Amino acid sequence: MASAPKQRRNPFRGFIDMMSEMNRTQNQWMRAGNAASGGQGGEQETASAYVPTADIFALDDDLIVRCEVAGVRRQDIQLSVSGGALTITGHRDSELDDDKVTYYTRERRYGTFRRTMFLPEGIGEERITAAVRNGLLEITIKGAANASVHQINVQDNNDAE
Repeated sequence: MASAPKQRRNPFRGFIDMMSEMNRTQNQWMRAGNAASGGQGGEQETASAYVPTADIFALDDDLIVRCEVAGVRRQDIQLSVSGGALTITGHRDSELDDDKVTYYTRERRYGTFRRTMFLPEGIGEERITAAVRNGLLEITIKGAANASVHQINVQDNNDAE
């Protein structure tokens, strides 16, 4: 009889910055609406940065973040850690001269991108490494998959009456 897979608590809970996720979802929705209304689709509607898609997973004790950065040069990607937040910023330029090109469909995003993720407590920059390969930025955060979770006791104020 096969045993059930080992259950682990989700160390990624609270890891993704909600504003980044809301911006990404809104941009996808706006692109779909723009394309449906006869627009070119994929046009950047605001001056805000776009958010690259990412996979976040545990591999043994490490936390791995893989972001799609196809067409972005390594020197155009910056990582920073501040206040427990990991921020990925960068820039992707079009390889074409947009003044000479007539687009029929333009779904790829260009310009500045930004993604911020909150790290488990106590993770410093010395535990973070990053590399780009085949259009994927892979960030490894050593030991972060086993970060401890602190439970807070919730009291019932009705008991004090």
